[in-house]
Order: sequence, then structure tokens, then C-alpha cells
Amino acid sequence: MLDKQLRDFENASRELGSSVGIVWSAFRLQERLAKILFLFRENAAYLYPRKIMHRSQEVLVNPNIMERRQDWRNRSTIAFSQDSLELDMLPDQLKSLAGDVGAFIGCLNEFDEFNDEAISQSMRSFEDDLRYFSTCLCQYKNQFRSSAVQRYVHDLTLEIGGHLDEITAALTIFIEIGIPTIWFHQQHATKNLMNVSTLSIVFGVVDASLLALSSHMTATIPAKLVNMFWMSSLLFSIAGGVNGLVGLTWKQSTYRSPIHRVPWWLLVWMKGSPLVFLVIAIACFSAGVVLFTYSSKQNPITSAIIVVMTLVASSGLISISGWFVLERWTFLRQKDQKWLGVVISETLDQLAELGIVRAHRSVMQWCSQRLAPIRTYLARFLDWLTTSRTSKTKPKNDAMTAATQVGMARHSRMPSTSSEGPGSSDSHKKRHDILDARNPRVRFQNAVRAVIELQRTTGKRAKPIRPGLPRRDSWWQTSMSSGPETSAGPVPDPGLSALRGARVAKVIEELKALELAQELFPHAALVRHIQFSPNGRYLATSSWDRKAMIFRIGETLMHHCTLLHVRGFVSQVAWSPNGRLLLTRFTRGHKLWSEDGVCKQTIDRSKTVSSVVWLPHGQAILSIEGSEVVKLDLHGKVLDVYHFGHVRLINVAVTSDCSRLIAIGPSVTPPNGPQPTRQTKVEKRIIVFNMLTRQKESQTPLFDDVRDISISKRMPFVLVSFEQAPPQLWKLEIVRDRARTNGESPLTARLNLKHSFALNVPTSIAGSCYFGGNDEQFVFCVGKAGDVHIWDRETAALLRYIRPMNMSETRDMTCIGWNDGTDESMMFATGSHDGTVRVWSTAMVNRVDEEESSTEVDSDEYRGMVCQGTVLRHSGMCGRKQ
Repeated sequence: MLDKQLRDFENASRELGSSVGIVWSAFRLQERLAKILFLFRENAAYLYPRKIMHRSQEVLVNPNIMERRQDWRNRSTIAFSQDSLELDMLPDQLKSLAGDVGAFIGCLNEFDEFNDEAISQSMRSFEDDLRYFSTCLCQYKNQFRSSAVQRYVHDLTLEIGGHLDEITAALTIFIEIGIPTIWFHQQHATKNLMNVSTLSIVFGVVDASLLALSSHMTATIPAKLVNMFWMSSLLFSIAGGVNGLVGLTWKQSTYRSPIHRVPWWLLVWMKGSPLVFLVIAIACFSAGVVLFTYSSKQNPITSAIIVVMTLVASSGLISISGWFVLERWTFLRQKDQKWLGVVISETLDQLAELGIVRAHRSVMQWCSQRLAPIRTYLARFLDWLTTSRTSKTKPKNDAMTAATQVGMARHSRMPSTSSEGPGSSDSHKKRHDILDARNPRVRFQNAVRAVIELQRTTGKRAKPIRPGLPRRDSWWQTSMSSGPETSAGPVPDPGLSALRGARVAKVIEELKALELAQELFPHAALVRHIQFSPNGRYLATSSWDRKAMIFRIGETLMHHCTLLHVRGFVSQVAWSPNGRLLLTRFTRGHKLWSEDGVCKQTIDRSKTVSSVVWLPHGQAILSIEGSEVVKLDLHGKVLDVYHFGHVRLINVAVTSDCSRLIAIGPSVTPPNGPQPTRQTKVEKRIIVFNMLTRQKESQTPLFDDVRDISISKRMPFVLVSFEQAPPQLWKLEIVRDRARTNGESPLTARLNLKHSFALNVPTSIAGSCYFGGNDEQFVFCVGKAGDVHIWDRETAALLRYIRPMNMSETRDMTCIGWNDGTDESMMFATGSHDGTVRVWSTAMVNRVDEEESSTEVDSDEYRGMVCQGTVLRHSGMCGRKQ
């Protein structure tokens, strides 16, 4: 669509003066867009080889461009088709496209006749985003063959496509409104020059005709002066006509320079010289006519009349010319802030304050006071004359009025033929209404009566609504009225065939048994984070009520201790690898607690802490502060600092051998670099950082907004959590880097996307996603509405989907945590906005099975509880590791 609009814009702008720049920039923009489209298509072909075919570069050339016959354009298209385009050239091509967009806007703004802010703003934002995309992609110069970078490039098509749609709409409006407006203004300017040139030429013809009569008259001085003035008039007429035609030709030329690029003196000469020469020619002609009346010895009366008429005509010409000059001077002096009339009024007010003007005003007031009695006498005399004339005409008017009244009386005494008929009452009513219509009050009362009668008539004719007919709801209300399911079986997926049959059946049965076991209300504000201890003994929660709590897991979830924080909100809890220490994070620091709630250490930091992570050996922690990761011991001593450059880190994960950090966060552009617009998503990155060599081994771009990152303990799997998208599973691979020399380690790490997990229904993810289950075989997350997704890690198959208990009530879930310290049963807990903590477990079902084997119970009741997933609050909880 944009290519078509650019072609239409080129064709429409060819009629404008100084259009060669905008036509050429539009042509260059079409070429660049064709290259960008080819590169994006090639990227999609590499990413989806079964759906999109590769294209050769011969089809890259636009056939509409090739049809153009200009030599300079044909050479450009031939060179364009011979260029070799590779995916690694995409950053440079985006930067060049930004330059072409800027050049197009510059050429478009050179038309002073019309200023379109919509297209300027949309293209400026597009230019800024293109420069930002180019800067970001330069970080992956040699990684455009990797699937991660290709996916990011493919996601950029959404952002670029949105900009192109806005530009297309704005360009369409500009073609319909802007170009006709510019053409009208240019035609108006050329018509003015044409009129002046035509008048100058006609005036020159008149001068030449008169010179033919007076050229032989050279005997006297007036005759010589006549020839001089008329020859001068002829010269200036010809000069004005020629200059006007030259200026007209220049204005209509498509190759002329823009107005702001022309020297001021040349611009003033082309615009003003024809009119100035015409005025001088008229003045010389008028002077020659006056002198001709005397040199030809005309009658003195004729000469006097000609002189007077010439002065009158010249005064009008001088007045109009002076007013025109003053308007121009006012425009330049006042910067288009005041009109000439306002300036004249202000000047007169200033002159009125002078002493001479005040004295003159005083004299005029004194004269007016002395002449006041005379004016009064004249006014009384005029009133007397008017009164005398009125008294003479009054008897005649009185006689005519009396005759009219007598005639009306006779007419009223005559019998009416319609008064005795059936319509007499109607006719009387009509006459009465006509007479009463003069009174506004009566007219208002009649209108009110008419409205009341109309309502009565309408009420009698209206049909009553049939009772008992229910209102039909919309389709979405009907679908939402169905009762929610508390459990869901496994969704058929081809990936389940890869799992072992016995293990799949066992896992599905265990997940079916997950039910709500306990509901607690420990906090008075939002539950920010929740985590089970590695040994499965405790559950720690943090809230915005400045409290962190530890619960003991036993037969029931029992309160163990409360950790008070007076310095700010508690945003995170993190158990040590052995489960004996608990780390809590607040805005600018950490607190280290024992499992019994004893504060062992307070670590203050000068910067805002966004996350805290334990190292696998448990002897140090990592504090994420902006773009730095600070390594601290348990006493708060700084052991090391890792810098990540222009990235605002959200969280990091540490490999089990403590050799690498995997960080995630949005990129931060330098202050002097290109900045994205507000509508554009900021680039996010996953960075693999080698802690030993202190170098970045790989960078992977992400398009969606990220929330967290975690790594499995036994397998090299990395889980990335997003805010509005399902989680992704990445695999950390150690490969050989052939580019490394000078004794560096040939091994490097990189991330490959294994799969993305699909949500059963569109939902907004609450908190982070985690690994769970034995050997971390599950991936689970919770939505803000309370729905829980549990996937298989290897196949990304959805094993269990737990719907919200009540679809009409929004739970506003905030976080979720899985208990990895249990072998016999499954357990996870969720936190919500109102401070509620809910625990889901399979221990209750196991307990029910044991009771069924020893006592007689109602099988139908337990079948309903287990199969239908009824929410129970039971005291039985899962076992834990000792």
C-alpha cells in the first residue's frame, strides 16, 4: 500500500514547481523499502522454510520502477538489481532507510504553501525507531543465522508495519488535500506574475503607438521631455514584462531550487521588479501625457482638466502602492503579529499624546462650547418646522380613520352564512385562536393542552408489552453463564506420544488429584513473593505490609514466625540452598534470617536492588543493581562486581558450576544515541556472561516484555517468563568458538530456543514461571484470574489446567511457588492481592485413599470430590524430606 501511495504521490507532485527533490526522494524511498522487504522475507524464509520460499534478487526490482524511461533512473535500478543483499546487511539498510525517510521529510517541508503535521510527526517517529532498531541489531552483526535473532527480526515487522500503515494513511490525506493546496498557491503566484507581465506588455504597445505620434516633435523643451518620458515608460514596460515572464518560467520549473535556498536579492528581484517597473512606467507615461498637452498647444481648459485628472489617478495609484509597501513593512517588522490597521491606530494614539495635538484638541473643544448655543437654536427651529407640517396633515388622517371604522362596523352587523352551519363552532374557534395568538401566555397554554392530548391519544393506541418474554443475552454472556470447571484433563497433543506411557499416566493421575487444601489470610496487603524451602519444611511469604512470614509445613500449614521490616516493602524472599537461611530483599538492601526468624545480618546498598540470587554453594549472594551484578558474602562484603553495559537487569540465574551468569533485562540506549518512541517496544536481551573471563559470550534479543529468568538445577534449561506472553524454554549449549585465538578458551555458551509453551486460554501471567516436580519435569505459572497452567518440560504438552473457582470474581493472583522438597505428593502455593495464601496439594487425596481402604465410606461422595475437583479445605498436608 505504501509503495502504491508513493507512486501516486510522485505522479501528483510532478505538476508542482520545485518537485524534482521530492520525486527523487520518493523514488529512493521506494527502492529502500523494496530492499527491506526482500531482507525481511528472506529472514522469514529461513525461519519458516516449509511455508515461505526463498526469492531471487532479480524479482527485487519493482516493475513499475523499471518501466520509467529516464536514463538516470534506469541506471539506478540496474545497479540496485545487481547489489548482493545478505541478512547481515539489515542494520545498515535500516539506517539507510532512516536517512531516506529524513530526506523525504526534508523535501516535503520545503513546500511552504502547506504544512502537514500528521505526516511529519509519523515519519519523524518512524525515522527515530529505525535508527534505534539499527543500533540494536548492530549488536548481533554475525548472529543473523541464529533462530533467536531471526525471530526478533521477524517480530520487528509488527512495529515497522504499524509505522508504515500510519504513513500510508497520512500520505493519502496529503495527496488529497496537500498537493491541491500547494498547486493552488503556486498557480495564484504565477497568475499574479502573468497579469503584471501582460499589463506591462500592453502598456508598452501603447507607449510605442504614442511615440510614433510625438517622435517628430523636438522643437521645444516640453516636446523633448514628452519623448523622454514616453521612451522611459516604454523601456520600463518592456523590462517589467520580460522580468515577469522570466519569474513565471522559474516558478513553474520542476528543477528550480526551493525558496529558502535562493539568494534573497534574487528572490526580491524576481518577485518585485515586474510590479515596480510597471509603476515607474505608468508614472512616466502620466508625466508625458501632462507635458504633451502643453507641447501640442492644446486649449488651456483641456490642459487644466488633464492635469487634474492625472493628479487624481496618480494619487490613487500612490495610495495603493504606499498601502501595499506599508503592509509588507508591517509583516516583516511585526513578524505577522499585527495588522497594518492596528499599527496605524497605535501610531495615532501615540501622536495624540503630543503637546501640539493636545493644544489643538483644547482649541476645538473651546470652539465647540461657543457654538453650542447656535446649535441649540437651530435644533429648536427645525423642531418647530416639523411640528407645523404635522399639524396640517393630521385632520386628513383623522377623517380617513373615521371612515374605516364605520365600514368595519357595517361589516360586523352583516349575517354570516357559515355561522348557522355545522362548522360554525370550528370557524369560531379558529377566529378565537387567531385573536388569542397575539397573547404569549395564551399561546403557551394552548401548546401545553395540545401536548397533553397527543400523549393521551398515543397512550390509547400503544400496544402493551407481552409479559413473560425474557431478554435475549448476547453470545458472550451466554457462554460465560456456564459453570466453571475446577479440573481439566490433558489436552490432546502430539508431543505426549514422546513420553513413556506409564510415566504419563502416573503424572496425569497425580495432577488430577491437585486440589485446594488450605486457605490462609496472613497478610494485610499484596503478597509479592512466595517460596518453599529446598528441604520442604517451610514456606516463606513476603508482602507489601512490611512483613515476611515463615510457615511450617506439617499436617497443616502452621505459622512459624514473622519477620518485621521497618525500612520498606519486602519484595522478595530467597532460601539458601541448604534451607537454613532466608534472605529478604527491600528497596536498598537485604536482611539475612535464620529459619527460626533471627536476623543475622543487614546488608545496606547504595543503589536500588531489583533482585537477589544465592550462589549454588550458598556462601555468597548476587545483588542485581541496575546494570551491575554485585557479588557479596554473607556479611555484606563486596567480593566482585560484574558490569553488563547498557542493560537494565531484571534478574540473573547462575549455572550449577558457578561459571556463568544468565541475565535478562531491557536494553538502555545512551543519552546521545537514538531513542525509541513511546509506542515502540524496547529491546530486551538475554546475556550469557562468563564469570571467569568476565566477558559476554552471547546476546539474544527478545521482543516481548520480560519478567524473570530461572535455570534448572540438574539440566542446562533456562526458563524465561514474560508479562503478556507464555513462557519459553531455552537450552544452554557449550559449543566451540573458532574465532577465539591468543590462548583463549575455545568453548563458549549460547542459548537455543527449545519451545514456547501455549496457554489454554488468553490470560495475563501473574508473577514468574518456575520449574516444578521431581527432577523439575514441570513448568507452571498462574494467571491473574487464578487459572493455573502446568506443562511438561520436555514436550511442552499441557498436562493440567486449573480454572478459577468463580469466573465472576477476580482473584488478582500475584505469585506462585512449587514445593520441590516432597517426594510423595505434589504441592504449590499462590499469593493474591488481598493478602491471601492458598495451598494446593495431592496429600488430601492420598489421605482419603488410605481411609477408604480401612473404613466404609460413601463412594459417590469421594468420586465427586476427586474427579470433579471440588475445592476442599482439609487438614492433611504432604510429607517432607527429612
